[in-house]
Amino acid sequence: MTTKRLSRKQVIVHWNINNANWLIKDASTHVININRTLKGIKSNVIADFICVNSKDIIITTNNIASPSDLQAIKKYVKNATYSEPNQVQSLRLLQSKSYLKIISVPYFLELTNMHIMPESIEKILKSNYIFNDIVLVSKPRIIKVSPKSDMTIIWIDIWDTQSGSKAKGLINQRFNIGSFIATIRSANMNSGVPQCKNCWKWDYSAGICRIQGTKCVKCNGPHQTTHHHEFAWCCKVNDKINPSRLETKKGQPYSHIFRCLNCKGEH
Repeated sequence: MTTKRLSRKQVIVHWNINNANWLIKDASTHVININRTLKGIKSNVIADFICVNSKDIIITTNNIASPSDLQAIKKYVKNATYSEPNQVQSLRLLQSKSYLKIISVPYFLELTNMHIMPESIEKILKSNYIFNDIVLVSKPRIIKVSPKSDMTIIWIDIWDTQSGSKAKGLINQRFNIGSFIATIRSANMNSGVPQCKNCWKWDYSAGICRIQGTKCVKCNGPHQTTHHHEFAWCCKVNDKINPSRLETKKGQPYSHIFRCLNCKGEH
């Protein structure tokens, strides 16, 4: 239920993307200043280098930072703001993820008679003391027990220690959602449903696909997706339709709509 991390010698700063990009432009100077700040509190931690991943600033250190080290780094980063001061949303060590599920939850809320939403679950969790100091990795996912059932299972991923201590403290805990008593259980990490790269159907991989050859994900034609322009009828000239269709050359934007091979949706 808990992923394992090889190293926690990184400090993750979730920040405004403009500030993050500005900081990385003069990363060497900021590394020197961070180390000067850490030396000022007599810390043994030294910052090695800084990089940016999405909106996160990642500061790699020689040792695992203590709470006082994190506080000193946070203070420096806030003072080094290029714009929008005090927008450091969080600062933490590299953490593991733990996977949990909440069972015995009704699909419809009693007071509103509306089906339960991730935002409702987040609000309930934040108001319950057992979730103090618990940070969700992403929004809760709500899945009905069966298509005709009025009960759901709620899957939550939380930031945790390498030992999974936060998740272990939550497992088998019970709390109210309306008049219902929900129970927290451990869950296996779900890597997702496999999709075949030959026929693009779900629930199995290309290694056991029964079709001979492959299909294009864009047009379902008997060719590889990379050769769509060369072989697909939808990219060829057609004067028999109104309005007529021009050829879509390679590198040009498509003038037609693609449809999903599975659900027929426009994606």
